[in-house]
Amino acid sequence: MNILVCASLVPDTSAKIGVADDGKKINPQGVKFILNPYDEFAIEEGLQLKEKHGGSVTTVTVGTPASKEVLQRALAMGSDAAVLINDPHSSDSFVVASSIAEYAKELSPDIIIFGKQSIDFDSFAVPGMVAQLLELPNVSIVSTLTIDGTTVTAECDIEGGKEKVTCSLPCIVSAQKGLNDPRYPKLPDIMKAKSKPITERAVSSVQSRTETVSMTLPDLKRLNKIYSDSDADIAELVRLLHEEAKVI
Repeated sequence: MNILVCASLVPDTSAKIGVADDGKKINPQGVKFILNPYDEFAIEEGLQLKEKHGGSVTTVTVGTPASKEVLQRALAMGSDAAVLINDPHSSDSFVVASSIAEYAKELSPDIIIFGKQSIDFDSFAVPGMVAQLLELPNVSIVSTLTIDGTTVTAECDIEGGKEKVTCSLPCIVSAQKGLNDPRYPKLPDIMKAKSKPITERAVSSVQSRTETVSMTLPDLKRLNKIYSDSDADIAELVRLLHEEAKVI
């Protein structure tokens, strides 16, 4: 089985985030970056599929050379190959998805596995975009996965319950927490991974579809108004949300 796993480098959730001087991106100074947690489940699932069905696992990331840290972690876990799609401009989700789709057309994987979303922008967009670009079935938020021949059966988390989905290979799957227990690479494997080759290729030539106009930290000023469940208080809360907060 030819397995492609997609991973990304994201800020640690415990990091204190600031905005850069240009007001359009975060300030990386003092920020620790890690493998996106949901992508750990994706890599582990790819490795388990390889152990069960044979084949190979390739891990790909779109980002700057700093993203090689993600690929080294994947290699230490057991990935057979690693590919960096070098994107010096931190392009939008469409460029990321297009770059992955172009590479996937060359690799022709039986299955492409993502984490369900990245924890930085939380856009939940790239797996669906890649599926559309490749015209492949896409199964999201997968917490159980079995493959029998070319038939894929997945259990997906939905609000208030579970959904069972079947499709055929090739397909795209995005991993939810609970799909598996990611392995921790051993020190010798970590050291070996540092000397393993990482293939580099250029990012897609397509143009970004979105632009970050500005980025600001949340306003920490709060009025701390407390309302009861009386009809009058509910009406006042709705009015404030509509007229002052302008969120409804």
